[in-house]
Amino acid sequence: MKKTFLLLLLAFCTSVGFSQITAQETEKDTTESKQINIVYGANLTKDEIQYPGAFIFSKDDRQVQFEHQGADLWCDVAIYYTQQNRLKAVGNIRMQQGDSVIMTSGKIDYDGNTKLAKAYENVVLDSKTSETGNMLLTTDTLRLDRESQQAYYQDFGTVVDSANTLTSEIGRYFMEIKKFQFLDSVHIDNPQYILDSEQLDYYQTSKNAYMYGASTITGDTYKIYCERGFYDTKIESGYGIKNTRIDYNDRIIEGDSVYFNKASEFASATNNITVTDTINKGIIRAHYAEVFKAKDSVFATKRAVAISLVEQDSLYTHGDTLMITGKPGSRIMRAFHNAKSFKTDMSSKSDSIHSSEKTGITQLISNPVLWNGVNQMTGDSIHIISNLKTEQLDSLKVLENAFIISLDSISKTGYNQAKGKDLFGKFKENELKIIDLVKNTEVIYYMYDDDEELIGINKTICSSIRITMANNDIENLTFRRDPDGDIFPDKDLPVDSRKLKGFIWRGDERILSKNDIFDEDDNTIELVVIRGIENPIDIDAQEEERSLNPSDPVNKIPIPKDEFTTANKRPKLKKVKAGQ
Repeated sequence: MKKTFLLLLLAFCTSVGFSQITAQETEKDTTESKQINIVYGANLTKDEIQYPGAFIFSKDDRQVQFEHQGADLWCDVAIYYTQQNRLKAVGNIRMQQGDSVIMTSGKIDYDGNTKLAKAYENVVLDSKTSETGNMLLTTDTLRLDRESQQAYYQDFGTVVDSANTLTSEIGRYFMEIKKFQFLDSVHIDNPQYILDSEQLDYYQTSKNAYMYGASTITGDTYKIYCERGFYDTKIESGYGIKNTRIDYNDRIIEGDSVYFNKASEFASATNNITVTDTINKGIIRAHYAEVFKAKDSVFATKRAVAISLVEQDSLYTHGDTLMITGKPGSRIMRAFHNAKSFKTDMSSKSDSIHSSEKTGITQLISNPVLWNGVNQMTGDSIHIISNLKTEQLDSLKVLENAFIISLDSISKTGYNQAKGKDLFGKFKENELKIIDLVKNTEVIYYMYDDDEELIGINKTICSSIRITMANNDIENLTFRRDPDGDIFPDKDLPVDSRKLKGFIWRGDERILSKNDIFDEDDNTIELVVIRGIENPIDIDAQEEERSLNPSDPVNKIPIPKDEFTTANKRPKLKKVKAGQ
């Protein structure tokens, strides 16, 4: 029944003693369009004491039904204020908008002028489309704004769809774009993981979640923390762009932007990265890194450095590219191109470094140089061996064309030198104590008395030489097997005879601190701009594009790992006062 039926019904009510209700036949079309219409009134009464000016409709064998601008409402009892164009409905309420949105509750207040409904007592909002499937929102009190097509609760609600169960203290549902905004104690319960967040946007169609504030995702093989991030809840893939950390197998990955994909067992990070090996206590720092869980490997570049503990000293290893592969106990680290290392009393430089945890051998490969204190050692290849039990430095090998040089500490002009085919060193408590040079060995050594007066320059050839070290300096020389040489007064040994064949001093390349392992190119790297915090994009538009082109391959993968988007005009959720 439409408006005409209402006028006849009200006129009848007047004849039996109810207060007369008038209606203007000349009402404007705009007013007429806002009026709540009675479809089925059933039993009619009035109670001017309790509900002045209202008409009370109650069901018979059929519920009372109203209609308003595309929405129908059924209830057991309705208190209808015609002048104010609002009603209160009680009992077994069902409000339906089109074919896709149904709301049920125990009570509802509806204002036909503002199209605002307040439903309470076991409220359930059911939204279903072919694209999104079924969604149920349950709460104690729900405000439904039909003008803006939004539903809002502030006293805890639960949303269940085909993929997840979501709960929060405060929530808003944008019906046109199928989007939720959740605030305060947001929780997603999925059979594969649990997600908790301070604030989260969730898209019903794509099942994508955008996290704001402290957020944690805990899966069976990973744990993610971030303070701004994206997560595809269907495939367990996403990224964080603020204070992000992923606990992944036995590694912790942190960075400005960290991406994760469970299916491919892959994680990557961009800018200011730290990858921590929780078993070996090793750390990698870089500006780009990739972690492959199945292969138990890490790839890092852009100012990449690996930091490991040798006794109580940190060893820093750098290369243009770092790779660490293998299970704990059998890991191999490779540093490629312009590789360098540093610890307090030892540093190195070579084209590449290969270090095996299983054998305890670190190899400096191609044009290597090793500095132990003030001593420079070179050869075709250099091996540093650690004791697998004590994890301390054990021994040293310089193979083929071994050469050791140090600047004379007193004259500051001459060089102490020793060379041979191979060099073998022995460490004690991580300090190099003994050096043995073998095969075709030669020595040039500056000798001083106790008053630091030059005695002469020892120049000797023999089969092998033992050098005893103290405080990383030469303490004693022992010549073995038919030494042939002499001690020359300073004036008797020409300058051009004071350097052995193959002498190359690389003192200006010596690495004196952990910062020296980086070149100018490493220190002037321009970092990737992480989008989303300072330069946000409209995520609603991006989600719409994805839904319009579901077959596009681009839309089958998460948003790029270096981008996070947030709507520029994103409504802010806030609590409202009681009664509003």
